[in-house]
Amino acid sequence: MMSHLIKGRNRVIFWVLAPEAAEVRICGDFNGWDGKHLLKRKPGGFWEKTLTLQPGRYEYKFQVDGAWYLDSGNPGKNDVCDNNLGARNHVIIING
Repeated sequence: MMSHLIKGRNRVIFWVLAPEAAEVRICGDFNGWDGKHLLKRKPGGFWEKTLTLQPGRYEYKFQVDGAWYLDSGNPGKNDVCDNNLGARNHVIIING
């Protein structure tokens, strides 16, 4: 699985290459970790979702067919933090 995000003017495009997936979600503290943001399947096995986020620091992960994944395409590959479940989350910072 490969993923990536693109930031610009508070819009964030999250995408994942997961050709075998039946469902992909983006979960984070920006949506209460509830997985309500489904990514849309695109040609070539890509999944994509654009979100508009207010300036701030957000933790997030992808959920692919129920399994949790870090964002391997995050430009700051070391921008991760520990979570309270003993795992890691990715961090994105949106500047105003």
